[in-house]
Amino acid sequence: MAIREPEIITDKDQMRKWSRTMRAQGKTIGLVPTMGYLHKGHISLINEAHNHACLIVVSIYVNPGQFSASEDLSTYPSDFHGDIQKLMAVPGGVDVVFHPHNLYDYGADAVAHGNSSSGGGGDVVREGDGRREKMVSCLEDRGVGHETWIRVEKLERGLCGKSRPLFFRGVATVVTKLFNIVEPDVAMFGKKDYQQWRIVQRMVRDLDFSIQVIGCEIEREDGGLAMSSRNVYLSPEEREKALSINRSLLQVKSSAEKGQVDCKELRNLVVEAIQESGGRIDYAEIVDQESLEPVEVIKSPVVFCVAAWFGKARLLDNIEINIPKKGC
Repeated sequence: MAIREPEIITDKDQMRKWSRTMRAQGKTIGLVPTMGYLHKGHISLINEAHNHACLIVVSIYVNPGQFSASEDLSTYPSDFHGDIQKLMAVPGGVDVVFHPHNLYDYGADAVAHGNSSSGGGGDVVREGDGRREKMVSCLEDRGVGHETWIRVEKLERGLCGKSRPLFFRGVATVVTKLFNIVEPDVAMFGKKDYQQWRIVQRMVRDLDFSIQVIGCEIEREDGGLAMSSRNVYLSPEEREKALSINRSLLQVKSSAEKGQVDCKELRNLVVEAIQESGGRIDYAEIVDQESLEPVEVIKSPVVFCVAAWFGKARLLDNIEINIPKKGC
């Protein structure tokens, strides 16, 4: 099979024109949104997209709107040339890589109306240790004049939203922008970022986007570590210790299927395993798969979501637990 190099588009208007030309020809478009530094998890999303669409667009864009001013935007790993080489090796290929320089560049219009750094959508406040801290994203910190934000208010509150209150506002907004520019028929999201997947699903439903959002299963490294661009930050020793996350989640799923449905006890198993391996827990919660509300006893489909630090890497993982309801 001949290696096919994707077309690289950096301009929003050109991207939209390409999509509309293809759709006018009756072709369907699948979008795989990424922030680059691609790994096998991203490739699995592309492979799945081929099952749902004629043409594949991969976006590569590190979104400043989802990073707070104190987070790791400037150090987020990047290898655009390497990414293109990986995409050229994908069976079936990738048709377009959408790689905009700045999705929040509004040119003369932003200058004419002033570069407010206050943002929009109301203040975002992080609470903890008895303090209230006003948060601003890297985007607002630059004062580019962007004021419109998308919020999925209930789903964004828990899990990652507790320690990263700006994150899902930024994700929902940039995904909306990508949907409006690329105009895909389907969009692929990995279930490793479970809360993100559910938030995008809810946003698409609530705002009547004509887009099918497909959640894809977690791809794992040897030993079970969930694939992530941030795994590059792990030392060999930390990588080995981080295997405790998936191992403990598998143990909990097995225990739940055997009748242990008390969430406090199940949670303690995971927390102890991770801490004994040297990890630091951000959260470990068992929540309803749809509402993401915490549950105390497993009576319906749940997902056990974990975020934990090993060294400089904040790692996410989860496992769905689907216990059949017992008859009367």
